[in-house]
Amino acid sequence: MSRSALVGNVTAMLEDAGFAVSDRCAIRPKSFDVAARRGRDLLLLKVLANVDAFDDATGLEMRRLGEYLSATPIVVGLRTRDEELEPGVVYFRHGVPVLSPDTAMELFVEGMAPLVYAAPGGLYVNIDGDVLRDEREDRDWSLGRLANELGVSRRTVSKYEDGMNASVDVALELQDLFEGDLTSPVDVLDGADEVREGEPTPEDPEPEDDDDERIVTVLTRAGFEVHPTVRAPFKTVSEDSGSEQNVLTGHSAFTKAAEKRARIMSSIGQVARTRSVYFVDEAKRESVDGTGIVEREELEDIDDPDELRDLIRERGEKPA
Repeated sequence: MSRSALVGNVTAMLEDAGFAVSDRCAIRPKSFDVAARRGRDLLLLKVLANVDAFDDATGLEMRRLGEYLSATPIVVGLRTRDEELEPGVVYFRHGVPVLSPDTAMELFVEGMAPLVYAAPGGLYVNIDGDVLRDEREDRDWSLGRLANELGVSRRTVSKYEDGMNASVDVALELQDLFEGDLTSPVDVLDGADEVREGEPTPEDPEPEDDDDERIVTVLTRAGFEVHPTVRAPFKTVSEDSGSEQNVLTGHSAFTKAAEKRARIMSSIGQVARTRSVYFVDEAKRESVDGTGIVEREELEDIDDPDELRDLIRERGEKPA
């Protein structure tokens, strides 16, 4: 299956599950393919046939964007170089959860969260330590008795009851011993923080060139907290504490490519509930599908944050 067809299938699946899905980010470089929202859950999805193509730089970018936009970054893929992705298992690449299409279907359409995650050394599950302790005590078993049954140390059993995760083999043994499931789902939509491989949110990258730095400087002066991006279809995510609404920004000469980028920014903004604005040297129009178009000279003449907020909102509300 081509990657384009795979993206289409994943998009259709999300729409069937009640998500609003943005236009595909059909530009390069790109850290994610689509944004999708259902209620309070916002996803940034990268879709790949081979997840080995998901590199560290893209993972860092997706994790930053997840933090800026209160979104969960997710990769949906078919396989690695060596094997197909198992259904019902959450994998991790560079701190981002990775799901097979079947696992994504179970999670988003059927509401069945995965129970198993892959980590160095094998497959693991979350043990509900409180339930395990209750089951053990109901049978009047000591920690040592359960440890002997499992073939592990007393200390290991104590750690399971304190919340340490266990291998699938141990979980199956516990299920047989107590005749019930003691596992809890992997919380993918909250970023799977307890089991993810990643470090804390990576620091913002430095602006790539002088134009980027100029825009960041002007937006910062106007009261925005500006986060540059590297591989997103927008140049920055700017947090506006005054209106509590983020702004996606881009800048370049106003070319056909810029117009296409502005349309994608608008589509993402509608799903992510942000505004979007594109700064250009010169333009004969004031918006593109809801993305405001602002000439750089206009931007650099503004010092009042409220004036800039009003300009971005007014341009975004004008017909294209």
